[in-house]
Amino acid sequence: MTVGWPVVLRDGDVVLRPLRLRDAREWREVRARNAEWLRPWEATSPDPVSEAPPTYGAMVRRLQTEARQGRSMPFVVEFGGALVGQLTVGGIAWGSLRGAHIGYWVDQRVAGRGIMPTAVAMASDHCFAIGLHRVEINIRPENVASRRVVEKLGFRPEGLRPAYLHIDGDWRDHLSFSLTAEEVPEGLLARWKAANGWA
Repeated sequence: MTVGWPVVLRDGDVVLRPLRLRDAREWREVRARNAEWLRPWEATSPDPVSEAPPTYGAMVRRLQTEARQGRSMPFVVEFGGALVGQLTVGGIAWGSLRGAHIGYWVDQRVAGRGIMPTAVAMASDHCFAIGLHRVEINIRPENVASRRVVEKLGFRPEGLRPAYLHIDGDWRDHLSFSLTAEEVPEGLLARWKAANGWA
């Protein structure tokens, strides 16, 4: 089992909790309503003929298996008790790396309210608390909204990764951002809240 998993993380109305099979109806409704908003940033298969998109159930079972094997922490993001997005800590590696990467999406209806920066800060702090050293986030250069999340939180830009992931039907460049535990000794959530006068 992943160290520190399962876990529920909370700050005010923003909650990160494990993704469940019984979230299917609410998850599908949010995703359907946001299909056009999310399409340009969605992972796709380079071989769509042999690799159909997974069903919700298949996705959850795969993520839960990875969590049991210590490789991921799949969260839903709740705001005010409603499911508004998803955040996954993936690629967890221990040994000499002690790192992971974070991916996320949020409902367009609540974008810009500080929900995703808060969620990413909570997840990053949890990663550091369980002994990980580095958190990485990779974002398409055109994804201005997602880039604002890492900029607000002070993630360090590390450069361009050409043709990094197959997204929206083609291999897409990504910008890489990271943060290490030493860079936020006070905690990323505390720094984020202090920067906004919420502390």
